[in-house]
Amino acid sequence: MRKANSPWKIAVAVFSLLLTIFIWTKGLEDSFDRPSVTPALSLKQQEIVYLAGPAVPDSLKTLLIGNSPRISLKEMLAQIPKERLTDRQILMLTGLETSKDIQKRLLQNVSDKNNYEDLKNLFLNESQGVLVSKDLRNNLSIPNDPVLSKILCESFIGDNKQCIDMDVARNVTIRLFLSQILPIVFIILGIGLLIQKLWLTYRKSNKPIPELIPIPLSLVDMIILIAGGFVILGEVLFPALLIPLSELVTGGLESSLKIASRVFIGYLAMTIPTLFILYQQISGLSTKEKPIGGWLQMKIKPFLSNLSQAFSSWLMVMPIVLLTSWLINKVLGDQGGSNPLLEMVLNNQNNFALVLLLVTTVIFAPLFEEVIFRGTLLPSLSGSIGKSLSVLVSAIVFALAHLSVGEFLPLSVLGLALGMLRLSSGSLFPCVVMHSLWNGVTFANLLLLAI
Repeated sequence: MRKANSPWKIAVAVFSLLLTIFIWTKGLEDSFDRPSVTPALSLKQQEIVYLAGPAVPDSLKTLLIGNSPRISLKEMLAQIPKERLTDRQILMLTGLETSKDIQKRLLQNVSDKNNYEDLKNLFLNESQGVLVSKDLRNNLSIPNDPVLSKILCESFIGDNKQCIDMDVARNVTIRLFLSQILPIVFIILGIGLLIQKLWLTYRKSNKPIPELIPIPLSLVDMIILIAGGFVILGEVLFPALLIPLSELVTGGLESSLKIASRVFIGYLAMTIPTLFILYQQISGLSTKEKPIGGWLQMKIKPFLSNLSQAFSSWLMVMPIVLLTSWLINKVLGDQGGSNPLLEMVLNNQNNFALVLLLVTTVIFAPLFEEVIFRGTLLPSLSGSIGKSLSVLVSAIVFALAHLSVGEFLPLSVLGLALGMLRLSSGSLFPCVVMHSLWNGVTFANLLLLAI
């Protein structure tokens, strides 16, 4: 049975809600200024296509490679505003241009000329005009860049077998298959499962939904938890206090590892106040009303059944989320605001940094967010507004919490699927697994494109 809320508690909730509205509004506005990761992903995908060509079987070249991957890569680079071109992209565009005069002019825009002196001497020396040897290529100031090496080789000695590294081509062909063919397979499976689900719903043959046990927390409690704990303390105050202190630990680390460490520490800082408030709220509930398995209903058993439900739900929601994103881009254009973590993973070459980002995005984030949104918010609201509305509200709040206008609708669809899984499974554990699977597949796809 819920206790009456005291005036001070209501005042704290109202203040937290108003401040959260301000913080989230500002965050959503700022998301328009954050670049979308989509162009970077498309460019990386095209680089893989360009390298994979020699190793792809002729029967699959039209499907996987297209007619002219070199021209396609050049067109993608040409669409990037000049002021946003990196030194590497300038050099790639230089090699893809046919005129040496254009190449020279582009190279004059490279910010760190000393860093590329060897490159200019090797590739733009008019008296030599050819690529001398693979050993010299490996001694350039930017080694281990097969894309740039192949581009410049072809530019000066032609589309020649000397420019092909078959080991690299075979490696990226596997990446190309995993990043292009597997998603298509998953989408087809997901559509099939969706059709089956709709048919069973039409026939009224779905399994009965387990009882959803409402958590006797009031709307005021939820506002304090989400607005006060998650947003004000978790997203603003605690990171502002702990991240500067983390400099004492991370100050001497390499740049990418330092950034990943700050992300890891920042996320832990966000969870501390929210989980503390949640613990205080739940521990204050009557133990007589406590259901078997606890208020959060984190039922791991039956383990295999839970995994199966999580994987099936992930397959079914994937085509819907992708379709939603595609429609938004078609109708409204790219709204930007991608999660900065995506580009961190895409461009990170430090294995320890990647491990920290993996733990943050694939383990901590799904567990924490599911405890808050599907473990607490959804069942708490269900007693007042019903199951359907509680799924909808929890999905919207989940999407808003990510502070991205461009990702709001796709994340809302994902939140709806997670909420429906919470209802159909009667457990929070499949939601954690599905959320972790979603983040994990995204993480893996970024690693496949990071060449």
